[in-house]
Amino acid sequence: MSVHSPIIELAPLGSQDSTHSQISPRLEKSMNTVLRTRQRLLALALPLTAALYIGAEGVNPKGTDRIVTTTAIALKVLPIAAKHSTQLYVSGSLSELALGGVAVSYAAIATLVRKRGSRTATLAALIGAIGAFCGAIVNVFVGLNLAAAATAHVARGGAARILMANFNSRPGQAFTDVYAFSEFFAPVVMGVALWRSRIVPRWLAALFVVGLELAEQTGSLGIARVVLQMALFAVAMVLLAVRIWRQPALSVADNQETGRA
Repeated sequence: MSVHSPIIELAPLGSQDSTHSQISPRLEKSMNTVLRTRQRLLALALPLTAALYIGAEGVNPKGTDRIVTTTAIALKVLPIAAKHSTQLYVSGSLSELALGGVAVSYAAIATLVRKRGSRTATLAALIGAIGAFCGAIVNVFVGLNLAAAATAHVARGGAARILMANFNSRPGQAFTDVYAFSEFFAPVVMGVALWRSRIVPRWLAALFVVGLELAEQTGSLGIARVVLQMALFAVAMVLLAVRIWRQPALSVADNQETGRA
């Protein structure tokens, strides 16, 4: 029994109808609108992140933003957490949102750097995103778990051992180390990318690095001192957001040219 397969004729490369390789003007306009909307949403992430970051540190009860690795530290922070558990839950939740915003903000800032320094900006966004993820886990230990342990009806010594077990575990130490590494290096790498790109003034690149490094070292000192210490960071984020908002969006045609290159 013979099987007759259909004969399929393949057109030579380059002979396809050009209409299949081109996007209609209406569709292109719609896609460009989507790209512009996406760019502006990314721009809005920067000031929102700054506000969340300031709110998290400003609301956090004084003396609770510590890594609990010893019994002595645990016995100091637990009474404070027990008195201000609601405040601690709020600040912990804001911290999680702020760190998510940090990851998005690094990606948004990287969109500014399209030619010179683009690889460095991509590396910075990657380091920043990984660090923010690890930071979110660490801040669960520092904020939410501390509030839960302080309000649980267990002996203070038992609560202290639970907190210490979190931080002293291998995963806890690993997340803390990666978070600490990225907190220092990601802003520096992104600052270098912005400096090299010359897409923004070099003073703005320096302001971003200094402001973020200072913000990351800010403790729970009360809302007034937190705002003062994070002011440079907030200003840098707003100015970068304006640059992202105003920058011409990368159109569909530009993407096609980039793909051909």
